[in-house]
Amino acid sequence: MDQQNLETPVSVGDWMITLLLTAIPIVGLIMLLVWAFGGGGSVSKSNWAKAVLLWAVIGVASWILIFIIVGGWAITALRS
Repeated sequence: MDQQNLETPVSVGDWMITLLLTAIPIVGLIMLLVWAFGGGGSVSKSNWAKAVLLWAVIGVASWILIFIIVGGWAITALRS
């Protein structure tokens, strides 16, 4: 393994601050975008932020699909 490609691991304290910041609603989203696409940071934190954003997109898409299905069912039920 090439020693030049290794990066220092993210410390526990840094992960604690990261998780605290992502728990704040708007700030968390902005920080996830910065960590995911801002560059210059840790590769592992960037990959983690991209994965969290991808899960968020999947979750929002799932909720929209559920609302469309339940809404269609409700409209059909009310018209009968």
